[in-house]
Parts: sequence; structure tokens; C-alpha cells
Amino acid sequence: MRFFSKFVFICNLCFIAAVILRLVERGRKINLEQGGPFKNVISFQPLESTLIILGYSAVLFNIIFVLIALPMMLAKRTIAAPKFLIWFNVILFIVQLYYFFFSKI
Repeated sequence: MRFFSKFVFICNLCFIAAVILRLVERGRKINLEQGGPFKNVISFQPLESTLIILGYSAVLFNIIFVLIALPMMLAKRTIAAPKFLIWFNVILFIVQLYYFFFSKI
């Protein structure tokens, strides 16, 4: 559980980075002058692609994590991961659900 919680944490950080990248690129496309070429935010394309893939798949890993961690927490069993890591993942899961299902960004 310790490794999986750290992996989900990294995916959640990639989710935050992917959302920020999307907002920055969207703003650049809107403010782009006519005739000028569009340049990506990160010039190293494989890094940007990896952040986006890990970031948007984080919601799937978060579903699995929440389905495992919350019953263990409710049953008062000890989880071999720091509490802040568990709460960060659970709170970001709620944010991800809002982002994917209710946000119009």
C-alpha cells in the first residue's frame, strides 16, 4: 500500500501539471497573433506527453486507491502510508471528479 499511495501521489502531481499546461496552452492559443507559429509550453514533447498521460489516468488509479484506503480507514486498520499522503489523494480524487464531470474548462 505504501508504494501504491506514492505512485498515486505522483500521478496526482502530474494531473495538476497537466491541468496547468492545458490552461496555459489554451491561453496562448487565444492570445496568439495571426500568422505566428504556436509553440508548446514545454519544448521537450515526450515529457509533456508523459505528464498528460499520467495526469489524466490519475483518476483511474485514484478510484482504486480510494476503494482500498477508505474501507481500511473506516475499519480502523493501520495503513502503511503517511496520513497526509492518504488525505491528499482522497481530496484530489474529489477535485478530479469535479474536473472531469462538472467543469467546463
